[in-house]
Amino acid sequence: MKKIEAIIRPYKLEDVKQALSALGIDGMTVSEVKGFGRQKGHTEIYRGSEYTLDFLPKIRIEIVLPDNQVSQAIKVIVESARTGKIGDGKIFIYSVEDAIRIRSGEMDENALR
Repeated sequence: MKKIEAIIRPYKLEDVKQALSALGIDGMTVSEVKGFGRQKGHTEIYRGSEYTLDFLPKIRIEIVLPDNQVSQAIKVIVESARTGKIGDGKIFIYSVEDAIRIRSGEMDENALR
């Protein structure tokens, strides 16, 4: 099993969600986060004063999948989240040793269904 963590632009969330649903992946955790990379934030003017926003709003999507679904999921996340501009985000993949469904006690891939 693998955990996919994707950091994307907020307005791309619905596109990514629909693309993953088309693959039959419906479970995910979504968090609103802030950060920056090469984008380095941007400046805005508020009431005549200029100030810098160092941390930009992003969305973090977390999904745990069986190994055989990981490559397809990554492909659709990249395709649906890409704008071609700096700040599109990143995807991280982690190995998951165990998964346990609290309600039933099911383990590993059975806990993911």
